[in-house]
Amino acid sequence: MELSLFSQDLISKDIAATLPAGYTLRPLQSGDHDRGVLDVLAVLTTVGEISKAKFLERFEWLRRRNDSYFIIVIENESGRIVGVGSLLIEAKFIHSCALAGHIEDIAVAKSEQGKKLGIKIIHTLMDISERVGCYKTTLVCADHNVAFYEKCGFVKGQNEMVRKSSTLLPGTFC
Repeated sequence: MELSLFSQDLISKDIAATLPAGYTLRPLQSGDHDRGVLDVLAVLTTVGEISKAKFLERFEWLRRRNDSYFIIVIENESGRIVGVGSLLIEAKFIHSCALAGHIEDIAVAKSEQGKKLGIKIIHTLMDISERVGCYKTTLVCADHNVAFYEKCGFVKGQNEMVRKSSTLLPGTFC
């Protein structure tokens, strides 16, 4: 039996209805390895060699945390994944123990770009963020993507600082 990462009920029927004919907006499913979800993510960044078993292991890990990870996909009429995006929920102490949403890993297959699928993914993730009670939703993007996210309703915020993980040597702290 194929499993979904979360309930389809969290996906806006209004947004799904605006997709091109034959396209479906839905939660990530356990069979999406075979439908090309990793190929779509490879448009964005390095994915690596992920076996079906490793995919299912990670899928189950995410499913066990079903109130924190919301990964959606767009599937075309031939059953291939052509778009993907993630929403991570952070539980905070500030703002009376509020929740904050973080959008990550938005990718659309090169052959499908220009069909406004990315905007549908962003709007769906923002809608899920609001439905689960997040007081804000943030994302990080490259400078060349700022205009796209502004079209989606985001405004430029503060700065992001990044430090790639490495093995720290004793005494190498700030």
